[in-house]
Amino acid sequence: IDVGGTKIAAAQVDLENGSIQNRREIPTNPSRGGEAILNDVIQIAESLRNGASSIGLGLAELVTRDGEIASNATIDWLDLNVRERLSQILPTRIEADVRAAARAEARFGAGQNSACFLYVTVGTGISCALVLDGKPFTGARGFTGTFASAPITVPLKDALVKSGPLESFASGLALSQRSGMDTRQLFPLTDPRSTELVQSAAIALGSAIAQLVNTLDPELVVIGGGLGCVPGVFHETLKSSFYRSEEHTSELQSRFGI
Repeated sequence: IDVGGTKIAAAQVDLENGSIQNRREIPTNPSRGGEAILNDVIQIAESLRNGASSIGLGLAELVTRDGEIASNATIDWLDLNVRERLSQILPTRIEADVRAAARAEARFGAGQNSACFLYVTVGTGISCALVLDGKPFTGARGFTGTFASAPITVPLKDALVKSGPLESFASGLALSQRSGMDTRQLFPLTDPRSTELVQSAAIALGSAIAQLVNTLDPELVVIGGGLGCVPGVFHETLKSSFYRSEEHTSELQSRFGI
């Protein structure tokens, strides 16, 4: 079960071969509160329990190394006994959604043949996970992955320019807020304003991923998430920004004043 800021997605998964059956998907609507979301998750788990041996839940929040929920930025579950209530159905393990997805990429996806890769997910928010020998790196407390949530201070000539977090500019939620429409309505891009918004998000994110690569030196970068998997302008601009071609740098300076 994947609980994100936009949707709750679930299915029965064969962990031997990665096959997926009986998919379920409903909107999350976080504004309803944590209890309403948990009730939806419990109902979905009940509907899929036949033949299952356990529940794995990926959550768009900080999750400790021991599987304890440690934040409520999107899903307000801090004061709810989520694991205990789901464990009444089947044994349950909770993991940060980015690490759960990174583990799947290592076992069944683009990272199968890589000993060291970086997984970046771009959806309602932006997160990343470094995967070493098939296992996501958790850090000392399990709080890895939130590389896009802190304010940024950028040196520009002889001054420092402060900006908001990358997540507030380049995520799906940010694009929705900047455009005034649901992110899914932006695609396919049909007008110059929408195209410029999406390109600006991809340019900023590509540059940030390049910094991660320079720091971590992975074999490859795997992009996932609802927005990250959209082909076309977003993906191509992201790649162009990542590789920092001179032509693109000139475009960045002239169009976005950087």
